[in-house]
Amino acid sequence: MKIHIPTPLRTYTGGLETVSIPGATVDGVFQQLTVTYPELKPHLFTPEGKLRSFVNVYLNDDDIRYLEGKQDTAVKDSDELTIIPSIAGGNEFVTGLALLAIPIKS
Repeated sequence: MKIHIPTPLRTYTGGLETVSIPGATVDGVFQQLTVTYPELKPHLFTPEGKLRSFVNVYLNDDDIRYLEGKQDTAVKDSDELTIIPSIAGGNEFVTGLALLAIPIKS
C-alpha cells in the first residue's frame, strides 16, 4: 500500500513523498515501514511502541483513531495511509512569562 510521508519526515525516507509498504493491517504496515526506514521509528512511536499522540494517521480518508479496529484495521494494497504530524508552537519565553505573577498597578 502507499504511505504518504509528510515533509518533515521525508529526511528519513531519502526524500520520498510516498513509499509502498506491504502489510495486512495498519499496524503491520507501520511495523514494516519502520523496518524499511528505521530512522522514522522514534518520530512515530514512543519507546513503549505506541503511536505518538501528535501523529495523526488516515486510512484513505478515515482517521484511524475512530475506526473500530484502530491500528488493527485490515488494509488492502489499494488503500493509502497518510501521516500528518500535529503542529504546535509557541515561544517558551512568552509562555514562561505568562506563568509569572506580575503585579498590576491600578
